[in-house]
Amino acid sequence: MNDTRFIMPKEMNLVFWIGIGGAIILVAGSAWPDTKSKPYTSIRNWLLALGGLFLLVYAWLNYLNGGSVFFVFLEGLINVASICMMLGTREKVSTSLISVLAFLLILWSLSIFEGYDTLFFILGLSGISLGYVLKPQTARRNLSLMLGSILVALFSFFEASWIFFWLNVFFAIFSGYYAWKWRRKGKGNIKY
Repeated sequence: MNDTRFIMPKEMNLVFWIGIGGAIILVAGSAWPDTKSKPYTSIRNWLLALGGLFLLVYAWLNYLNGGSVFFVFLEGLINVASICMMLGTREKVSTSLISVLAFLLILWSLSIFEGYDTLFFILGLSGISLGYVLKPQTARRNLSLMLGSILVALFSFFEASWIFFWLNVFFAIFSGYYAWKWRRKGKGNIKY
């Protein structure tokens, strides 16, 4: 018997591996400790930016194959946040830019509203993007990343997008660990 139901076309295999590669890079970035180095010399920042770029390509290719457009929104905003993060843009400027872009994407998302689980996505998208541009080595940054990841994981679960689900589960775990770590250290530069 020659059952081919579980064999994916080569194009889908490539899309799948781009997603897995991006997810692994992003999880490694979330596990890598923050440093006080310049943003463009931080290994963590490079991993987050490179993983975000891989997942933007994955989200776009997946959307072209019938996946959710919301993941393209997520990764597009994450890539803008990565650029701000790598350039060391002042927090006030970058959070304002991300907030405006997130607001516009939220309006667009609501115009193509697909259900109440979309609210998890919208809030998670905002949290992750703001977490990218907040000051490193702060509980506030890691709490924003953790809460945003939890909400995107819920949306991913409802959408049955398992790469994004597991990515965000692990991202939330590592971000939660670092939020706890920075809060526990009790240093003066640790803020919510």
